[in-house]
Parts: sequence; structure tokens; C-alpha cells
Amino acid sequence: MEFTVRKFDLLQQLTLVQGVVERKVTLPILKNVLLRAEEEHLEMLATDLEIGFKSTCPAAVGHGGTLTLPAKPLYEIVRALPDKDVRFKEGERNQMTVTCGTSRFRITGLPQEDFPQLPEPKGAGVAIAAEVLSQLIARTVYAISAEDSKYTFSGALLVLRPGAVIMLATDGHRLSYVEKSGDLAGVTEESKVLIPKKAMSELSRILVDGGGEGDVVFSRHENHLFFDMSGCLLVSRVLSGQFPNWESVLPRGNNRRFEIARDTVSGAIRRVAILADEFSKSVRFSVGKGSLQVTASHSDLGDASETLDVAYDDVEFQIGFNYQYLVDFLSTIPETEVSFEFKDGESATELRALPREDYNHRYVVMPMRI
Repeated sequence: MEFTVRKFDLLQQLTLVQGVVERKVTLPILKNVLLRAEEEHLEMLATDLEIGFKSTCPAAVGHGGTLTLPAKPLYEIVRALPDKDVRFKEGERNQMTVTCGTSRFRITGLPQEDFPQLPEPKGAGVAIAAEVLSQLIARTVYAISAEDSKYTFSGALLVLRPGAVIMLATDGHRLSYVEKSGDLAGVTEESKVLIPKKAMSELSRILVDGGGEGDVVFSRHENHLFFDMSGCLLVSRVLSGQFPNWESVLPRGNNRRFEIARDTVSGAIRRVAILADEFSKSVRFSVGKGSLQVTASHSDLGDASETLDVAYDDVEFQIGFNYQYLVDFLSTIPETEVSFEFKDGESATELRALPREDYNHRYVVMPMRI
């Protein structure tokens, strides 16, 4: 195998590969990226057996072939090379010589026969705007549970309906619901699928690095999900299990509400949280006529409070929250206003991103004891 490729093109693809390659594995081949040179392009594949990634970039191929090379060292080498064309030439015993300008490296790889085969998409998929999918992920991925024991909470639910796409995530203490209206070609009935958190994170990274342009063609075949993005393909196993009945979680009857600037309330929470308990991360909202007081206390350090003006003229009450749950939502939404909707001091609170012109984003947080 022998080929030449631009450093920029190669580095761009190797950067995307890094998040997929598993470093703590018992199978050495999973630390490698498969390089396949043919015709006028170079194909790269990586997998950790849970998710897989395939991409292509232009290359001048002298002799086609396939070999796997250690992904991390190869990335570090290419990143350090000057901005010139990079030449690869396969030698004996799975060794690859890499030259660029006056730099020369010889890397030992593994035969491609040991590399797991990635499944391929079959049939037509559903085209979702890359910008929309990127927004859906960014607004929900933080609410996915980090606990392995909560298996059905370790992913996000993607719902495709005629006229809308919805994504939800929950860890049992909060739920993030995002809906984007719009026609989806080929969607005639509702379908649901659970996407694992790692696949969500990698997909988000690929979309951000790719500029969030164009469409992502989503499809499912048997136990695999496919996200096809012009030159890149992300493959993920379907997360099995039953997602909680989210429609019953969305509050009804939360008639006490006020609206406030996102940055105003976010800043107050962050400042007060400096003296919050490290374990509980609790802050208290005291809602009264025309005011919101945010307070926190620490048994060893002291306490903090900040009072904000709000348009509220209803019953006074107090409610406690894990401040990190609030900050996660407020730091993610691009909307500049937010509404807080309460039933009382002991029931779930709903936050909404305002205005709701593009995305209907509802965020439900369970209260803490105070």
C-alpha cells in the first residue's frame, strides 16, 4: 500500500477518530484505526464495538491496500508534521513508513483481518438538518444519567413524528424535552429509538467540527443506528430497554410562574452557589410578591443570598434545588429569557426557554428538601 494525502485532510479525519477509539481495552486491535487506500481516496475506520466511525478523504493512491495503525500515535505524529503532503508506504511485517518533508517515521500496525467489520446502513433514511440535530443533542445530553446502574437512563430518546422531531433525556431527577417542528420527508408514523450517551457525544463533536451544515441521514437496521454525514458515518448499537413514560412527567397545573432574563438568574445562582454545600449542591428559592431570593448555606463556610426583581404576584413559597441542574439548563440554551413554573414548594418545577419560536424546550426539575 502506498498513498499521499494532504496533512490538513488527514488530521481532520484523525481528530474525529480519537473519540471513538477505546484506550482501555483488552483487544489491542481496538486501539487502532483501519486505513484503506483505493482509487482516489483514503478510508478510515475505528470502533470500540459499541460505536463505529468511518470517513474518507482525498488521496493520491499509488498502490491500494489495507492496514491498521495505532490511532493515538498516528494522530500525534500527523499533528506534529509540517503543513505539507504526507506519504505513506507499507513495508514488511505490517510496518508503515510515514514521510513529510525531512521527517520520517516507521510505525508498526496490525493486520486488517483482526479488525471488526462495521455494519452498513440498508434502505432509505430520514434526513434531519445537522444544525437541528446538533441543537437537540446539546439541549439534552447533560441530563443523561452518569450511573451505569440506571441502564434505561443512559441514553436519549429520539422521537420522529410527522411534522416534528423530539429528543428527551432524564436521569430520574430532571428531564429535558426538546421539540423542533418541521416536515421530515418519509416520516408517516411515529417511531422511537434510544441513542447511547457516547454516540450522542461523538455525534455532537462531529457535527460541531463539521460546521453543522447540511443534513444527517438517520436510519436503523436491526440493532444498529446509522448517522450518515457527507463523508462520515457514525454507527451505534441501539440502547435496549424502556424509556420512562415522559408524558406523565411533564407537569400539569404549574400556575405560579415568572419570567426572567437567563443571564440574570444564572449569574445569581452561580454566585450564591459558591457557599453551597459541596455534597447536596442545594440552593433555596424564596418566591414572593415582586421578588426572588436565592440563598445557600454551608455549615463551615457561611451563607450567601441574592434578591432579584420578578413579575410575580401570587402566593409566597420556598423551594430547594440542586443548583447544578439549573446551571446545566441555563448555560446550554441560546434563548435570552426563561420562565419558571411552579405548583408549590414540593412538586416538580418546569423551566421553559423563551421565546419558543424555533425550539420548544421544556426542562423539569425535581425539588430538594430544604
